[in-house]
Amino acid sequence: MEHATAFNSLVLFDQLEAWDNAHGNGQSWAAQAWLGGDINRLWLRSEGQREDQHLRDWSLDALYGHAISPWWDVVAGVRHDNDGNSPGLTRAAIGVQGLAPYKFEFSATAYIGGARKAELTVETEYDMLLTNRLILQPALEASIAADDDPHRGVGSGLGHVEAGLRLRYEITRRFAPYVGFVHERRFGRTASLHRDAGDDVRDS
Repeated sequence: MEHATAFNSLVLFDQLEAWDNAHGNGQSWAAQAWLGGDINRLWLRSEGQREDQHLRDWSLDALYGHAISPWWDVVAGVRHDNDGNSPGLTRAAIGVQGLAPYKFEFSATAYIGGARKAELTVETEYDMLLTNRLILQPALEASIAADDDPHRGVGSGLGHVEAGLRLRYEITRRFAPYVGFVHERRFGRTASLHRDAGDDVRDS
């Protein structure tokens, strides 16, 4: 099989949403882009949120991706995080991403360096086609840190789990408004750090 030599690109805003709860309202995003061929690509991934007119909790990954099978890439590069309060954190990143059996989209990325020493983030989501245009998407994200980072409210062990359910309607393949519900919870040392700061450990 011959692979195409031409470079291609894609920019995707997977989530672009506004939310409202007991603590206020805000906006959030999750986006990715790639540039390259079938085997080697430059990946950019970003997510974050804006709350009470202030940008907070955002991240940007710049990664080199190499295909190891038709469905899986190995990625490596750097990540920069900023929570709006503490100084920014830049770390090395290495991971895998792709399509698991039964068409689950999956990514697992380890971030190395900084006060946490190492941190693993795992994300998965699945598209359930109710019709050709109406799609229900459950999603799950979890993070595990190797060490405490109290300035950023992160403790060692399992620290953060977010589960979401979004229902979208694809007006076209490029544009799909959606509604959803997201529940977020902190565990272990991370939960203790947030309690000590007077913050809630769960939110919806």
